[in-house]
Amino acid sequence: MIYETNTGPAGDGGPRGFFGYPLAISSGDILWQVARHRRIHSTAFTAMPRPPSSSVPGQIAASVALVVALAIGCARPQPALGPGTAPPARAPAQPAGGAGKAPASAAKASPFKFERPVRSGGESGDDPVACPRFEEVGAARGLEHVYRNGESGGSLMVEAIGGGVGWLDFDRDGRWDLYFNQGGDPAAVDRTDQPFDRLFRRVGTAAGDGVGGFVDVTIPAGIRETGYGQGVAVGDFDDDGFDDVYVTNVGANTLYHNLGDGTFVDVTASAGVGDERWSSSAAWADLDLDGDLDLYVCNYVRYDPCHPMDCRNVKGEPRICHPRDVEHWPDECYLNLGDGIFRPVAEAWGLVGPGNKALGVAVADFTNDGRPDIYVANDTTPNFLFVNEGVGADGGIVFRESATLLGCAVDRNGMAQASMGLAVGDYDDNGWLDVYSTHFYDESNTLYRNLGASGFEDVTGLVGLHEPTLPRLGFGTAMADFNADGRQDLIVANGHVENYPGNPLLKMKGQLFSFTGKRFKDCSSAAGAYFDEKLVGRGVALADYDGDGDLDVAIAHQNTPAALLENRSDSGHWLTFQFIGERSNRRGIGARVTVTSGDRSWIRELCGGTSYASTHQPLLAVGLGDRAGPCTVEVRWPSGVTQRLEGVAVDQALLLREPLDGR
Repeated sequence: MIYETNTGPAGDGGPRGFFGYPLAISSGDILWQVARHRRIHSTAFTAMPRPPSSSVPGQIAASVALVVALAIGCARPQPALGPGTAPPARAPAQPAGGAGKAPASAAKASPFKFERPVRSGGESGDDPVACPRFEEVGAARGLEHVYRNGESGGSLMVEAIGGGVGWLDFDRDGRWDLYFNQGGDPAAVDRTDQPFDRLFRRVGTAAGDGVGGFVDVTIPAGIRETGYGQGVAVGDFDDDGFDDVYVTNVGANTLYHNLGDGTFVDVTASAGVGDERWSSSAAWADLDLDGDLDLYVCNYVRYDPCHPMDCRNVKGEPRICHPRDVEHWPDECYLNLGDGIFRPVAEAWGLVGPGNKALGVAVADFTNDGRPDIYVANDTTPNFLFVNEGVGADGGIVFRESATLLGCAVDRNGMAQASMGLAVGDYDDNGWLDVYSTHFYDESNTLYRNLGASGFEDVTGLVGLHEPTLPRLGFGTAMADFNADGRQDLIVANGHVENYPGNPLLKMKGQLFSFTGKRFKDCSSAAGAYFDEKLVGRGVALADYDGDGDLDVAIAHQNTPAALLENRSDSGHWLTFQFIGERSNRRGIGARVTVTSGDRSWIRELCGGTSYASTHQPLLAVGLGDRAGPCTVEVRWPSGVTQRLEGVAVDQALLLREPLDGR
């Protein structure tokens, strides 16, 4: 059992256990005190009377076992429930005629916070940490985009989650451009007069400081996307070196093929990827390792904004429908046949799960076997981890849904959460990729530590990430070393989904956390003025767009201008990597890099998807801290080809071409 010994109240003086109660109490007292502070989601413990002190000795073992289980599984108190009542993941609006509950005005205090002596530089046992810093420069760089969700007081469900952004170099001039979704009127049947998605091209040095700015090239580039947009997935599906764009919508999705002359053409129908459901995030990745990119599409729920489900609170006021009240749509996966045509294979490959309501997806090798696995963030239902088991008897790829078995389907209390965005990285440098999932208000985001053969462990509270995220509702997120100190940071865009007039919780501040070696420090207040502003944040996408070796951030907001955060951190030494695949896909999605300097090693993988409804620049950034090199670099390409570089100098950007001879 894990507990701390503290001093009791005046006159007590005895040792105190996990919940602050005296340890020298009867077995019945243990059971009653635990149940009092940790209301179990079980009928047996919903209304538990305090047993008499003369309870039989046989209760002692059961009581102690319960204390141990709760000590291991604690995260936060839950509302008391009546017999047979399912625990809610959020306070939902109900369909007309049902009972509802408005969101709480403030997060509940958690009794599960550990207090440790703090020494200079951080938490007990931590190393000092310097916080990354950013400056918001969107308007100054000519980036003028507002995602309009079309809200008009009716609280249509589709208004809640849109707003993606993607980095791409569509003209191959070496400068990174930006694609943003647009919404418009969600109930418009004729969408010809709705606002377009927007493509911004990076240009010269218009800003006068060597960095340059952005100009809107949507119309000359041939983009005519008027669907009610949700997300952006950028990938070179035909391996011609020019980035293509897949747009997810409420309704038919769109695939834009880059012609290589600065223009795009809609090839959705001929490619066979026009999923007509409500799609959210999507990810390009080479799932069958044949050298071209396949496409995984997250689908959400069955909701028609032209004939919406009527959801109201107890006062009869319109509210966003709760996902539990709306039937789910299954996801889809499209196999790239290599001739511009895709074939749906989700069901044939085992990429199905019970009741999914998918909002986020990450494709990466979570099992360290060289094959890409797929992690899916579901809203109010358990998350999925589809483990890639290789080629089956029929020649297709076999995936096995294993999230429950491996410990990353639900939180450490066994509760499904309202999952939105995903960040992937090896925060503890153990050589296995971890997963960070953003969640609903008053739920806490969750960090799953990858233990390898032992599966995943929810370590959210243990590393200091539970309390700070309770009063937030997170969407886009990313794990990266923003100041190159050798340790990972986390950035999160926040914003509520309940957009009824006057909701004080709708706009929220973004957050930035830095790992100290044992815990994450909340660096939000020191990270720049952007993090002091309340916004409705959605998509987050990273890129070293100014080429200075550190990662900058584009963030999409609802009904306010998008942000471009230029990295102003005092950085350590670094290396960045981009890829040109030969046997592998052109951008090298799925490539894994291991950088070694002295006795330290870092692994980074170019994942498919991640964040929320957005696409990062296909670049790996490795922070080295005070390690001045030289370094050894090992690359494992998606094809299985390995490459080793010795004596690599630090503080440089490397463009790696896959060797044909396998060296």
